[in-house]
Amino acid sequence: MLQHYLLALKTTVLKYWLGEKSDIQPMSITLPETSLRIFLAERPSGHITSSTFASERIPLPTPSEGEVLVRVDYVSLDPAMRFWLDDVPSYIPPVQIGETMRAGGLATVVKGGKLYKEGDLITGFVGWSEYAVVQECMIRKITPTEGIKELDYLGPLGATGLTAYFGLLHVAQLKAGETLVVSAAAGAVGSVVCQIGKLKGARVIGLAGSEDKCAWLRKEIGVDHALNYKDKDFAKEFVDKVGYLDVFFDNVGGDILDLALTRLNQKARITVCGAISVQHVEEPKGPTNYAQLIIQRARMEGFVVFDFYQQFDEAVAEMSQWMREGSLKRKFHIEEGLEKCPEYLPLLYSGGNTGKLLVKVSKDCEF
Repeated sequence: MLQHYLLALKTTVLKYWLGEKSDIQPMSITLPETSLRIFLAERPSGHITSSTFASERIPLPTPSEGEVLVRVDYVSLDPAMRFWLDDVPSYIPPVQIGETMRAGGLATVVKGGKLYKEGDLITGFVGWSEYAVVQECMIRKITPTEGIKELDYLGPLGATGLTAYFGLLHVAQLKAGETLVVSAAAGAVGSVVCQIGKLKGARVIGLAGSEDKCAWLRKEIGVDHALNYKDKDFAKEFVDKVGYLDVFFDNVGGDILDLALTRLNQKARITVCGAISVQHVEEPKGPTNYAQLIIQRARMEGFVVFDFYQQFDEAVAEMSQWMREGSLKRKFHIEEGLEKCPEYLPLLYSGGNTGKLLVKVSKDCEF
């Protein structure tokens, strides 16, 4: 299973992240002698703590044949990063002790190779570092077109948007007229799921953890109802507003998943995208209402976005068109400072972000 996902991941990157040549002339970039990196110091048991990561300055790395040196401009923070810290089999190898923390990002090539030259803007796994050496076959050059911004390649046109697209349309197989409920609906994936649901003709209920987030979901995203799961009357509101659901797109797990299991229509589908509420819990509690899957002849299915790598182009093309039309909105929560990435990452698990969480690394970056 692990080899399957590693092969899919490599094929994905080779196919999708490899960009075209550019007519832009090489730019002159003054390079420092050292680079800051943040690495895994110890594996956390439960919550990430101040001792989970450490940092150091190292000599500026030198690329070899088939590699380029990049200046990291932005890194993406994603809930899956907590899974990568555990030494357990998964769809991608765990981050090793002493290894620079894995992270996707946007970066500028500062020492080119055969496929990329100085000044090219690329996306790929660059890690928590100021400068990084990356394989040319594992990155993609991006050239934003009309209506598309650079950061969109870390949001709707990156792993975030692809996860929402395939999880909802291919795994859950949402149909027009159905009732869709989305947990963590104000997050990076959830907010895209809500919008795709509306575009496809579903009735959409979003769940979030504050009144501000719920107001944003109603006014900006256009959900039919937004419910605050921290309200004392949340369970009653859930029953009243949802009635019975056809698709539950779950990013949270825990008690909310258990509640959703009690409100299934026949043939309902639960798409398990994430489990933020139990990712950092030493002894997570499993659902108790799973027998409803039998009663309602429903199904609950997990997925990984790399399962759909052969269809990435299809998803990007459709979502790009939605963005140009203004029917797919995006929101970024941007922090600054590479050294503070360990402080920013827990925001994903406490509900401290609205939209896609990014960290700006380079002060020389102009976007």
